[in-house]
Amino acid sequence: MPTFTALTTLPGEAPAQALASALEGAHPEPTGIGVFEVEDGSGLWEVGAYFEDKPDNAALAVLAAAFGAADFVVSELPDTDWVAHVRRELSPVEAGRFFVYGSHDADKVPEGRIALLIEAAMAFGTGHHGTTLGCLRALDRLAGQGFSPRNVADIGCGTAVLAMAAARLWDVPVLASDFDPVAVDVARANLAANDLTGRVTCLVAAGFDHPDLAAEAPFDLVFANILKGPLIELAPDMARMTAPGGHVILSGLLNTQAEEIRNVYSRSGFNQVNQQEIVDWSTLILLRSDI
Repeated sequence: MPTFTALTTLPGEAPAQALASALEGAHPEPTGIGVFEVEDGSGLWEVGAYFEDKPDNAALAVLAAAFGAADFVVSELPDTDWVAHVRRELSPVEAGRFFVYGSHDADKVPEGRIALLIEAAMAFGTGHHGTTLGCLRALDRLAGQGFSPRNVADIGCGTAVLAMAAARLWDVPVLASDFDPVAVDVARANLAANDLTGRVTCLVAAGFDHPDLAAEAPFDLVFANILKGPLIELAPDMARMTAPGGHVILSGLLNTQAEEIRNVYSRSGFNQVNQQEIVDWSTLILLRSDI
């Protein structure tokens, strides 16, 4: 059976969430609704709905007009096994000493590499996106310079690929947190698949807001592969939770946003060590000033 999608954009999170709520009452009823920030600095949010039956274009036009959104673009998707498709399309990722792969590529793992298994069905944070790839390369760079932390935090961990990479490198406590319980469930499944259960602890938390993170702080290394807005909000807590002389690896940033983040974190006591650009995305390595 084909699936229909209806997508639109509008400025601001609150109007986008309100439009998404209104879509729940549409006829035919959507099977799923998503709200996402457009990661281009425009301030726009995308609202998308999935339907088993073709949606009513007139009703969608009324909703778009009521909430100040662009006209919905309706598309019909073929009946495709998307997990199988992703498995065919996602090749292994190599980032320095790290090799990120799906089980369909288990026979391609080279000798002497740190191998991390991430299944295609859990594709957010596989290492293919420029932000995750940049973080893995940054971690490889720090390790190559002899850096060895006492403890590590991965804030906004997604699949926990970064936390797992750190756990493979060093026998130190690694805490991985995400505000999304589903992401934490995915992370825990990935830990089990990589025999890392017990070496990384996954927590449901917004930022550093968890007693286990507070008990383990300050951290010598913190990953935060999220978005510009949350990174800016996180800067004061990052300064409080990072040990003097510790490093943070920040990503989820467009190249055009890196300077603003660098300036915000400079005011919180961080100095830039390195910036890497991969296509449109930047990854920053920052050093917490000694106090």
